Amino acid sequence: MKHLTEFVADHKQDSHRGIFAVCSAHPLVLEAALRHARDAQSLLLIEATSNQVDQHGGYTGMTPADFRSFVEEMAREHHFPCERLILGGDHLGPNRWQTRPAEEAMRQAEELIRCYVAAGFKKIHLDCSMSCADDPVPLTDSVVATRAARLACIAEETCVAHFGYSDLVYIIGTEVPVPGGAHETLDALAVTTPQAAQDTLAAHRHAFEQQALSDLWPRIIGLVVQPGVEFDHTSVIDYQPEKSLALSQMIEAFDTLVFEAHSTDYQTPQALAQLVEHHFAILKVGPALTFALRETLFALAAIEHELRPAHQCSGLREVLESVMLEHPEHWKHHYHGNNGARRLVRGYSYSDRVRYYWPDRDIDAAYSRLVKNLADETIPLPLISQYLPLQYAKVREGSLAATPHELIISHIQDVLHAYHAACSGTSRSH
Repeated sequence: MKHLTEFVADHKQDSHRGIFAVCSAHPLVLEAALRHARDAQSLLLIEATSNQVDQHGGYTGMTPADFRSFVEEMAREHHFPCERLILGGDHLGPNRWQTRPAEEAMRQAEELIRCYVAAGFKKIHLDCSMSCADDPVPLTDSVVATRAARLACIAEETCVAHFGYSDLVYIIGTEVPVPGGAHETLDALAVTTPQAAQDTLAAHRHAFEQQALSDLWPRIIGLVVQPGVEFDHTSVIDYQPEKSLALSQMIEAFDTLVFEAHSTDYQTPQALAQLVEHHFAILKVGPALTFALRETLFALAAIEHELRPAHQCSGLREVLESVMLEHPEHWKHHYHGNNGARRLVRGYSYSDRVRYYWPDRDIDAAYSRLVKNLADETIPLPLISQYLPLQYAKVREGSLAATPHELIISHIQDVLHAYHAACSGTSRSH
């Protein structure tokens, strides 16, 4: 994928250049991202995770081919050129099947890789870091790398078979804690050491050599590390550059490699710019985007209560709470404490487990009713000022229509603007 190898070369010349990945399958998030990238005339990297999308459908119900068709159809609808669209697969490996024996899980992972590559995904994160049912905990670098090389063989063979050549680019390594935000309250976070990063690279280089894959090493463009950023349910650990200085300097010795930083959601604009400048040049964002979506919908529901009698309201907040209580599988292992504490984080947690529930039929019906109720009449400006003050300023300037749909898209794009500024060098750190 020439776009991404060129991006790495650009970053090596100007450390203020980065790229961010939109890690979401929600239609409104994807619309916001496509419209933002169209207007900015930039590349757009969209990634699906092995939880969201797999050969069996994942929790979205989409296979990789389905997801590509879905995104490309949206791109055409919003006049975004597909040649500027890059699709990536995140945490591809035995993640979904780690409760099974390793060999069984790896066979599933091989099929996962085949499906992603055959569907035209070009950025492949090989992540075999998780222990399976019959594995020791933790796995050694050697085992992780050997399994990653096994999947790389499948990826290369599949790409050549379907497209005549391979232009895949790869990401290796993983972050700690687990993807999608920490499960427990965080007080401090260990930054990956330069030695650990070098050990990961050395183990993968050796494993790739053993599989006769040395030629693709220049296409391994990213190493996932922990730069010291994370969020839990109610707090954020902000980037502290001095703690990752040695790690940042270490990557400068590798001409074709940058760091990929996961869980950068909720970092300040200055921190995002500093991450890019310090070679964490691929920034991942997901929950912050659906968190912004949820914020807007709760604000619109509050406006609805001011404008409509209770019996005409959508009851979105109440319907969402009811469905989450009736189907707790997406949050019960993550949210703890008494009933009041769990009620609060169900609705407002940074980890945003709400995102798993938007496709529910009852919640979707409440959302549709909310939008219709507010689209049928003009929303008074003082209510927009009260509940969506950032959007109010844009409405008053005349740059934003005061409709429910446009208010939602605008608030999601506020998050995207911060990432774009950090990655385009227009938000220089000091």
